[in-house]
Amino acid sequence: MRKNPRQFVRRVEEAQHKINEKITAHEVRIVFDGKEPEVMSTAKAIALAEEEELDLVEISPNATPPVCKIMDYKKFLYNQKRKQKELKAKQSKVVVKEIRFGPNTDDHDFNFKLAHARKFLEEGSKVKAYVFFRGRTIVFKDRGEILLLKFAQELADCGAVEQLPKLEGKKMIVMINSKKK
Repeated sequence: MRKNPRQFVRRVEEAQHKINEKITAHEVRIVFDGKEPEVMSTAKAIALAEEEELDLVEISPNATPPVCKIMDYKKFLYNQKRKQKELKAKQSKVVVKEIRFGPNTDDHDFNFKLAHARKFLEEGSKVKAYVFFRGRTIVFKDRGEILLLKFAQELADCGAVEQLPKLEGKKMIVMINSKKK
């Protein structure tokens, strides 16, 4: 027998806050909009909520007595989800673009890749430039480091060096962060 997926979602939502009859405390502190908080029995608070056709929601269960509020619970959950969605949309995702060099890269290729890196940095992306040493070219570590330092210096106007050239296995890597935000 398959369960309805909506039932599962409802159980999870109700597990976040205790509402109405699920509140087990004998007394609760009711918080009203624009009025002073008031301590009353749970039964009286539930009756007050039903009178206004709303729900009694336990906000702070660890307080003594627990703090509750009379509100439309479904509307409260909807607004909470909407706020989380807005926050997620506002988060900026960091994009890292990679540029690969060889230890013997010529000036034309260097300038071509430099133009690409400048474009990436102006778009607001990070640039990870690396020199890949293949086979016996590992002997030219100093050439790779000079190449990456020259690359970082050329991009100093639109990017800041986040990590200086560092050898990791067969790659020497430099990270450049965009100055534009």
